[in-house]
Amino acid sequence: MPYKPKEIEKKYYTIGEVAEHFGVATSLIRFWESEFDTIKPTKNKRGIRVYTKEDIDDIAIVYHYVKEKGYTLQGAKEMLKMDKNKNLEKIEAIKSLEKVRDFLYELKKSLEPDAKG
Repeated sequence: MPYKPKEIEKKYYTIGEVAEHFGVATSLIRFWESEFDTIKPTKNKRGIRVYTKEDIDDIAIVYHYVKEKGYTLQGAKEMLKMDKNKNLEKIEAIKSLEKVRDFLYELKKSLEPDAKG
């Protein structure tokens, strides 16, 4: 059986990595930290913010309501007061559907006849 390397998953992410993941500026992530109680990254010994997967999930919920659904900050705060597990389930469902969409898009591309051919 061939060796299959295990994917290494990071425990902590920088604000730049988080901002790049969501396609937003780092200043927006810092702003959301001040506006939403759920986003509380820890700081390392040098005072640099470090984000865990849970922090990124919290940001994903805010991103979903503010950027994708178009809620105001106040509206997003009210939605966050709902059950957090329900919000996480929605985000996970969206991620799963996006993976399926990407897979189907790649499959379609692979099945299209070559333009040269």
